[in-house]
Amino acid sequence: MITLTELKSLLATPQRIVITTHHKPDGDAMGSSLGLYGYLIQKGHHVKVITPTDYPTFLHWMPNNSDVIIFTEDQEKAARLVDEASIIFCLDFNTLSRINELGELVRVSKSTKVMIDHHLEPEDFDEYRHWDINACAAAQLVYDFIVNQLEDKAGINKDVASCLYTGIMTDSGSFRFESATSDVYRIAANLIDLGAEHWKIHQLVYDNASENRLRFLGYCLSNKLEVLREFNTAIISVTKEELAQYHSATGDTEGVVNYALSINGIKLAALIVERTDKVKLSVRSTGDFPANEICKKYFNGGGHRNAAGGASDHKLHEVVDQFKSILEEYKEQLLA
Repeated sequence: MITLTELKSLLATPQRIVITTHHKPDGDAMGSSLGLYGYLIQKGHHVKVITPTDYPTFLHWMPNNSDVIIFTEDQEKAARLVDEASIIFCLDFNTLSRINELGELVRVSKSTKVMIDHHLEPEDFDEYRHWDINACAAAQLVYDFIVNQLEDKAGINKDVASCLYTGIMTDSGSFRFESATSDVYRIAANLIDLGAEHWKIHQLVYDNASENRLRFLGYCLSNKLEVLREFNTAIISVTKEELAQYHSATGDTEGVVNYALSINGIKLAALIVERTDKVKLSVRSTGDFPANEICKKYFNGGGHRNAAGGASDHKLHEVVDQFKSILEEYKEQLLA
């Protein structure tokens, strides 16, 4: 590991820098990445953001989005940039498996690897770590990194502020989750003072759905929602054919699980989706119920206590049945 002083010394002169984040990036992944990108390019560094996969179109409005390289679309260029990088920033993930094939390229890179993250149980692949599981978003930690560790609040211009606000807003559930502390509100206020147009950002992210996505959401709630009152649990399961029927694009399933969780009395909700390679799970909970424990123990995943994910190689109906069978183990907690 290196010290903050050593990292500051590295950043004092122009470096070749790669910023990467987890596969199927969400608002926090892209907000933190493009926010840090916007800061570093002001300092004269040569910077590229590389995402392992594509990401929702409702995030494409963010400043400098056009400079992002998607690994699956240009693997040769991405590999060359990783190989040439002197510093790689790893944002909003803490195990290299979260960036798919890009992970091994990062692992063998001779660069200094900097992790900025808020998830549990980090893998030891980094040389510098700014990590706090109590942070509501990686974007909050990027803000803290710039303002408090690098002592450069002046480096947060309107573009940087807009990206970081996006990350904090989305990962805090529009500031409604328990992780949205008074400190988070103060950071949000500072970002607004620095140029983030909070009303416009909310509109661009949340009021920018395609017609197909709305029809897909309606179909899920009308036809695919299963409420298990005996466990205070709700499940939505979706097949590959149903995704194709509604021309589902990247990001169209994002947030669907929250509708199941919003039902009165529901303590645990799962969206279980059949993808091409695996069945993916998004699990949400309220209060002290450990959604991350279920994902880690049974579905090769993990995450936060109230927001976690996992995957399975089994068939969709088998995964749904498995998820239901697990509920008996947690019945006392679910009914408490």
